[in-house]
Amino acid sequence: MIRFEDVSVTYDGAARPSVQGVDFAVPEGELVLLVGPSGVGKSTVLGAVSGLVPHFTGGTLRGRVTVAGRDTRTHKPRELADVVGTVGQDPLSHFVTDTVEDELAYGMESLGLAPDVMRRRVEETLDLLGLADLRDRPIATLSGGQQQRVAIGSVLTPHPRVLVLDEPTSALDPAAAEEVLAVLQRLVHDLGTTVLMAEHRLERVVQYADQVVLLAAPGAAPLLGTPSEVMAVSPVRPPVVDLGRLAGWSPLPLTVRDARRRAGSLRERLAGVTAGAAANAATRGMGTGPASPGHAVDGSTVDGSTVDGSTAARRAIAPGHDDPASADMPPRPRLFRLLRGRTSHPPAAPAPVVAVASLAVRRGRVEALRRVDLDVRPGETLALMGRNGAGKSTLLGALVGLVEPAAGSVRVGGAVPHRTAPRDLVRRVGLVPQEPRDLLYADTVTAECRAADVDAGAEPGTCRALVSELLPGIHDDTHPRDLSEGQRLALALALVLTARPPLLLLDEPTRGLDYAAKARLVAVLRGLAAEGHAIVLATHDVELAAELAHRVVILADGEVVADGPTAEVVVASPSFAPQVTKVLAPQQWLTVAQVRAALPASEPGAGHE
Repeated sequence: MIRFEDVSVTYDGAARPSVQGVDFAVPEGELVLLVGPSGVGKSTVLGAVSGLVPHFTGGTLRGRVTVAGRDTRTHKPRELADVVGTVGQDPLSHFVTDTVEDELAYGMESLGLAPDVMRRRVEETLDLLGLADLRDRPIATLSGGQQQRVAIGSVLTPHPRVLVLDEPTSALDPAAAEEVLAVLQRLVHDLGTTVLMAEHRLERVVQYADQVVLLAAPGAAPLLGTPSEVMAVSPVRPPVVDLGRLAGWSPLPLTVRDARRRAGSLRERLAGVTAGAAANAATRGMGTGPASPGHAVDGSTVDGSTVDGSTAARRAIAPGHDDPASADMPPRPRLFRLLRGRTSHPPAAPAPVVAVASLAVRRGRVEALRRVDLDVRPGETLALMGRNGAGKSTLLGALVGLVEPAAGSVRVGGAVPHRTAPRDLVRRVGLVPQEPRDLLYADTVTAECRAADVDAGAEPGTCRALVSELLPGIHDDTHPRDLSEGQRLALALALVLTARPPLLLLDEPTRGLDYAAKARLVAVLRGLAAEGHAIVLATHDVELAAELAHRVVILADGEVVADGPTAEVVVASPSFAPQVTKVLAPQQWLTVAQVRAALPASEPGAGHE
């Protein structure tokens, strides 16, 4: 159905091809997963299938790409629209109408389908993706995850023979992601639809793939094989595969179910060790065993090299919560040597950075938040979790002054955010939104950094030094729109950190990040918490929450339904438990790093079965 024949793509002004030597076929009725680190050209490969590369992006495509026998060099995207449905990384750029139902119908209208056919398919898609209650909602009022489901639905209604999806679950909560993947499975198995999909959250999708295509490095020829074959050599892999490598299981498990069947003896070896003690050891040195670059957010290495360690400052915590500072904190990368001296340590008994009492927020007819009480103290990292539309982004908006409360109170550093002047507020709280481009308006990375230094009153070059730490290898004259989603996120984070706010808010911070980039982000945020910054992140990434958060708050329909230490909250939740927890339950392990740290202590030489 899809055929790449020795394809290379070189963009205008680039010194070398973005991808080269791409030569593989995707048979009809198969789901093929495209994996690899950020920046290796996955989106370029997907764009070549729909004709967007090179007809829309520019550049030079050599070789040949055919879809259902049509050569994409001679067929423009509009001439492939009846065969190929495409959803990119950014759902907002996909929409052309105002409401959910109109968006689902638009593609069929463009193809001239009969009204009765359109009506039936819209209803089917609303039910398939759980969108029936949103049919009349303006798209602009939806959460990021709801918008992503609408974007997927809009390409399903025309019934294309080929689906090209770029990170289709990145903004979805775990349950919604499973629903979308189940729909794709049904299309593949029952209707013979061909799916080519790129995704960084492999723990969600790898078990569904018929084949996996690995792009291991920029310009590297792709490796095609079964999921188990490719995961055995891939630099990016989910936690369950990392656990299998650690335990010496062969073949490597791809699902929690497969891993649980083999985990009996591993549980026995871990039975005498507490997860808390192992967590302390794991965060102290991260050196209980070598870790390869790009593994599943263990944080033990960054780009393959162990970072120098140091002892962390202790933090004050809310009564009733575990003290994450009872263990030494993880190694600090150079970023925190740049920030040191500009951030004061928290006092012995600090007041909360965030104090929310009986907060209620309305968005039109929707009660987005109600009766929310929340305190966050210096040095605390809190993960907001919950299904799409639960109110996570609205709560972050209230903390940064973008949303005015309908009732209750919000204070950040003693100030009322929506009544505080922006120039003063930026020194109290910084927000990295779901769409990092909302913070980017200059033509180059240098111009963005220069403006951030001025706005924050920081020394010239402060922001650029942060960018170099978070985003190595990016040139000063690079336009932000030419960066990948993950790279734009890193740039936006550097802009916000320039003002060194005591409170840092992040909305879905791992969208577009591979495992190595996620490990760098974890190291950065841990170091900030050690310096006394309070961090609140809204995320559907359960692995990130398990690795980073001291505390988890779960929202449902605008209300807090759970609030407690990470281990207690996520272990009790089938939706929000990380893979390692599910494999080793009822023991309360969260990460591969904890298991790696515990194995030598429980049994010398352990780690292979």
